[in-house]
Amino acid sequence: MVNSKAQISTWDIHKGVMTWVSPEQPTYIKMLTTLPEMHIAVTVDVHQTIKLWDCHSREPLSTNRLLFPCESLKAVFTKDGPIVLAGDTDGDLYIFKIPELNLISKVHVFQYGINQLYCSPQRKWVFVSKKHPHISPQVYFLSSLLRTSEFSAPLSTILSFSSCQRACWTPRREDRITLMARRGPKQFTKFATFDMKLEEIGNQLTVKGHLVANFSLEGYEGRPEWMGVSDKNVIVCSTVSSLLLFSMEGNILQRVPYYPLEILRLWVDPVYVIVTFIDGTLDVYAWEERSLLLRKCYRLPNWRLCSRQCAYNKTLCDNVSIIRMMTNRPAPDYLMAYTLNISS
Repeated sequence: MVNSKAQISTWDIHKGVMTWVSPEQPTYIKMLTTLPEMHIAVTVDVHQTIKLWDCHSREPLSTNRLLFPCESLKAVFTKDGPIVLAGDTDGDLYIFKIPELNLISKVHVFQYGINQLYCSPQRKWVFVSKKHPHISPQVYFLSSLLRTSEFSAPLSTILSFSSCQRACWTPRREDRITLMARRGPKQFTKFATFDMKLEEIGNQLTVKGHLVANFSLEGYEGRPEWMGVSDKNVIVCSTVSSLLLFSMEGNILQRVPYYPLEILRLWVDPVYVIVTFIDGTLDVYAWEERSLLLRKCYRLPNWRLCSRQCAYNKTLCDNVSIIRMMTNRPAPDYLMAYTLNISS
């Protein structure tokens, strides 16, 4: 985690103790991403300096700089080794090698900042977008960005789906992505699912995005703010007062009303769906193995007394633990951790 003193720290969540902290940095740290398998953290500060930390040493292992402020940051493993991807406000996508942070490639995607950046499950594709009514997302074939000597130019395609708010790659399925957008005067929510294909025309490789399903969401109170997908082509989304499940063609599969409780955030992964409410309570669901539906596991109440200024900034899950970060000003901020026990 990063604190307001521009320090990076690591914590043992089971013991509730800090295991490492960096020196205070000279400038505010704007973004953080991690590569847990290598015990590596990557940060970007407000002066566009990118730093790589091993979470043991006092000083960063390597540094580099972006030309413009960073808007998106991701560290991933690929077949060509670990890399860092960064998108800036000028619409440039950078790829750096870990651990040296040497620049592998840089491509200008579009005229606006890249504030959405998602890699597909097996790191074959990179989705980049900007939440803007006149910008359509692009998907790049990642190998063409990593192996610049083998490709004369990066391979990419534009998906005809503007005003994209969220995007989710289908778990355990390398080439399928679902997008969510809000459009029109009434801000109707639309979903579209694309299959990415690498096709050969003559002697030249091209990337194509094939639309396989789409629908508009109307007739439900409130509009979705968060969404995710399962590996069974089920879309889950949340309005302020409901949890909704749809097939990718738009057929309603399940609806869980929560009024008067208000949903604040939604976490979706291949195993769990976690609903965070405005009072700090969590509802934990699991994807059913033999059906398309969700099974409610339990509710985790908020055991802390918080002021009205309390904000639940983030909920994360790694299938072993659930972590919540809370801002409780003027009282200290804190992390709350739950350990998941799998019952037979």
